[in-house]
Amino acid sequence: MTDVDDAPWLTVLGWGESGTAGLTPASREALETAEVVFGARRHLRLLPALSAEVREWPVPFADGIPLLLAERGRRVVMLASGDPFWFGAGATFSRYLEAGEWRALPSPSTFSLAASTLGWSLESVTCLGLHARPLTRIRPYLQRGCRLLVLLRDGAAVAELVGLLSRFGFGASRLHVLEALGGIEERVRALRADAALPADITHPVAVGLEVDGSGPALPLTPGRPDDWFEHDGQITRQAVRAMTLAALAPTPGERLWDIGTGSGSVAIEWLLAHPDNRALGLEHNAERAARARHNARELGVDWLEVVEGDALEMLNGKTPEDLPLPDAVFIGGGLSEALLTALWPRLRSGTRLVANAVTLESEALLSHWQRHVGGELVRLEQATAAALGTRRGWKSAYPIVQWRVVR
Repeated sequence: MTDVDDAPWLTVLGWGESGTAGLTPASREALETAEVVFGARRHLRLLPALSAEVREWPVPFADGIPLLLAERGRRVVMLASGDPFWFGAGATFSRYLEAGEWRALPSPSTFSLAASTLGWSLESVTCLGLHARPLTRIRPYLQRGCRLLVLLRDGAAVAELVGLLSRFGFGASRLHVLEALGGIEERVRALRADAALPADITHPVAVGLEVDGSGPALPLTPGRPDDWFEHDGQITRQAVRAMTLAALAPTPGERLWDIGTGSGSVAIEWLLAHPDNRALGLEHNAERAARARHNARELGVDWLEVVEGDALEMLNGKTPEDLPLPDAVFIGGGLSEALLTALWPRLRSGTRLVANAVTLESEALLSHWQRHVGGELVRLEQATAAALGTRRGWKSAYPIVQWRVVR
């Protein structure tokens, strides 16, 4: 037996549809010696009789954190689905605690149970926790032949998901609806995504998805086609955007400022580079700002933050706490001497800055700054074949001058 006086006051106990039948001896001991047990309603229904105080965790989840912390010093068990630190509650509450205050006793995750049920190799499957996130986040992963395991909140979310699959052109995908895995009410049903759904899908639910259909897959490399983005002409075009992303060089977890975001294409491609990336788009035109948000949602990166207003006013009026500093900056619109003068001293050492110019005046401005603070100037020219009378010739786009510099 564990000496309960030496144990952390909080135990996060992995819980599944099998209730206590699926617990290890250590998990059983933690439950039997607890003074307080927290859990969601669907978890508490599977509890046996206990001597502990049993409390239902509130909705929304964050409302329960103060209630949990108020019990510090008592022997507390928090029931969490499966593996608490894989798309679970563990990472949410642990940031409020010091090391040594808690321990985790995980059970098999829903992903593990689903893969075992379907006979899928878990390391070759993409796992998505969309039970509390917009379902459009699935969009980048809709690649024919791929297998996905997706956590969903309830049957209504399954209906919403199949609607998205059909809208994106992947209605031919095979859907495995998995309910109450590991419990006596476990049920697994398979159907095409464009078929009629059963009306009695219950929570908890996961979906195994074998992606198929004629819908276009989102390319993996930067420089996605322009028609992936709704725009009014104010967009960094495909070839230039590919060169711009290459110059910005996103790496995991970095933050971008996209000044004059327009359609949001550069910021969206920055976010598509890695799910941990963050981006802030600054846009003075309300219609374009709304369009950028819409494009981000449709392409599965809804966490793009778009701020409406004049970029120069925001730079002069906001503190780093209001506007977290970036790792990279792109200036695609609103380039001016005043903007660069306000921006440059605010950037941290090592920040990458890329600015594109198309007019002679803005080209001269970038040349002046490059001469004084360094970096490199690159001239990007592009021509496409087009009709020239009864023949064809090269039609050139306006050349772009790009300044690339590290602060």
